[in-house]
Amino acid sequence: MTTYLLRLLTVICPLILMACTVGPDYRRPASAVSMDFKELKGWKPAQPSDHALSLKWWELFNDSDLSALENQVNLANQSIAQAEAQYRQSQALVQAAASAYFPTVTGTATVNRFRAASGQSVAVSGVKYLFGAALSAAWEPDLWGSVRRQVEAGEATAQASAATLQALRLSTQATLAQDYFQLRALDAQIKLLNDTAGTYERTLKISQNRYAVGVAAKSEIVQAEVQLESARAQAVGLGVQRAQFEHAIAVLIGKTPAELSIPAAPMRSAVPPIPLSIPSQLLERRPDIAAAERQVAAANAQIGVAKAAYFPTLNLAATNGQQANKLGNLLTTAARYWALGPAALALPLFDGGARGAQMQQAIDAYDAGVAAYRQTVLSGFQEVEDNLAALRILEQEIHIQNKAVESAHKAVQLTTNQYLAGTVGYLDVMVVQATALSNQISAVVAQGKRLDAAVLLVKALGGGWQLSELPSRDQVGGEAKWSQFLPIPLK
Repeated sequence: MTTYLLRLLTVICPLILMACTVGPDYRRPASAVSMDFKELKGWKPAQPSDHALSLKWWELFNDSDLSALENQVNLANQSIAQAEAQYRQSQALVQAAASAYFPTVTGTATVNRFRAASGQSVAVSGVKYLFGAALSAAWEPDLWGSVRRQVEAGEATAQASAATLQALRLSTQATLAQDYFQLRALDAQIKLLNDTAGTYERTLKISQNRYAVGVAAKSEIVQAEVQLESARAQAVGLGVQRAQFEHAIAVLIGKTPAELSIPAAPMRSAVPPIPLSIPSQLLERRPDIAAAERQVAAANAQIGVAKAAYFPTLNLAATNGQQANKLGNLLTTAARYWALGPAALALPLFDGGARGAQMQQAIDAYDAGVAAYRQTVLSGFQEVEDNLAALRILEQEIHIQNKAVESAHKAVQLTTNQYLAGTVGYLDVMVVQATALSNQISAVVAQGKRLDAAVLLVKALGGGWQLSELPSRDQVGGEAKWSQFLPIPLK
């Protein structure tokens, strides 16, 4: 047996030493990167001491209620829990691909009960038994790197899954912040409508007094009542939207709507200075871009897997067993047998074009991945530019709107005094009051939009994430448990 084994190793070792990895080595695709952000003009970035976003980026807004909600996202959000499970699944797939490096070992136990055909000359006639037990091993050396490329593809896919998990986490955090600020904007509008209703109620009282002394018509009282009830109805109507935002926030933190109640509060948050990076660093900060790039790496590795199918495969096998006609003799030395082989070198010669189609499919998948990666980069730059522009323009709008609110208040005061003096009718008062209310609501809405744009800018910048936080190729394989190597499951 030793002689045969040495001869077999003499053949195998040179083949293993000559083994190579076919297919293209991966290089990160080039993508368009601008030198600077177009909409940066007029934007006041954070000071150098705040040069980088933190993973807890919502603390920039200095709102304790928002921070308390955001800290619950990672703990109970079910979409994030699903993505975490999918990442663990991708780690298991890496381990499954790496298992092809090793031989498979199989244990068998057999028993045959038979009777020889009549008319044959046999030493023992009648019914006979044949017991057997064998341990066999089979192995296919990775001569052309098919397994290595498959593991490489699995590792890149697992890294993409980790980046996708972070992108989902960031998106969920941003959605919660957007919902929270919209809820606070509705609180501000409801308070504004309730305060305005109080003003309208006092105006109604004035009209009633004027009517009582005969200096005002009944129609003025009716008009004042319509205006008052309209403001009250608007305040009540906004409660529907507020309830929906509150319910959405509850689901984002993994609770049922009945478990969360957010008391009304003023819209205290102001748009903070947000640290900006140069455009080229955006590729290192956005998890969705990292996920798209890792998918390209996985597709590149699959080209190597497809190419390896063109080369011959070597299959090695060995068996060591026992065989006896009595169960008690099964473990004796005389019952032992062994076999080396079969050792087979197989080269596919014709498959109807299947390998060529698979090769082309892998190349096309890589090209599609490159295009998707470049499109993700372009979309990332667009999102940054969109929200930079929104913050700058909304700041100008709010400045002008505040002037309009101030002028509207003066108009209300002047017109109300004229109404009390009897120089103008109540319709004039209604017009200036409605104008003042409309401008105040517009100012609140604009402030809510600016906070929303600030959140989206943070999200577009990657939310404090860094490419260095992506798990390495060693880490994405996970930690193999000893129980995985047992022939029976423990779970």
